[in-house]
Amino acid sequence: MKLLEERIIADGNALNENVLKVDSFLNHQIDPHLMNEIGKEFASLFANEGITKIVTIETSGIAPAVMAGLHMNVPVIFAKKSKSLTLFEAMLTTRVYSFTKQESNDISISKKYISEDDRILIIDDFIANGEAALGLVNLVEMTNAKVAGIGIVIEKSFQPGAQKLKDLGFRVESLARIAKLSNGEVTFVNEKVEELV
Repeated sequence: MKLLEERIIADGNALNENVLKVDSFLNHQIDPHLMNEIGKEFASLFANEGITKIVTIETSGIAPAVMAGLHMNVPVIFAKKSKSLTLFEAMLTTRVYSFTKQESNDISISKKYISEDDRILIIDDFIANGEAALGLVNLVEMTNAKVAGIGIVIEKSFQPGAQKLKDLGFRVESLARIAKLSNGEVTFVNEKVEELV
């Protein structure tokens, strides 16, 4: 997605070889116009998958997931990282490790919002090692619903997460695929391919 790549170049900050900071438009301050375009793109990519619900994880996955839900006309469920006193119904829980935060969290969703008839699109802001996405897959599979696809805003292609999910048979669509972060610069996968030609 060219618009997203341009925004990453303009406003992203490669802190080191593993960390890309995009808090000015995605995971702290949110650009609603960009999120709308991201939602449209996910809706287009997964238009033929019969999606009935979108599942994401709090907090940074919520904005792109909600916009995709708006364009697909389906509800969005987000896995919670903390227990809520208002959620009394049976909760499904799994543990995920965050590469960025270097910590593990339990994430939970209510059984009442997903049925075995649902076709789920999982959306998240980043994929590095794939732990968050695998945690969401695990939660969806506990309900016997089908994971029909996984949408990622930014994929760190130099880390194994996306390939791990593809190897498990999941359709993964990433809007921006980063080949390398070095010296404060971002190289996208398509740029790397063009350089070799």
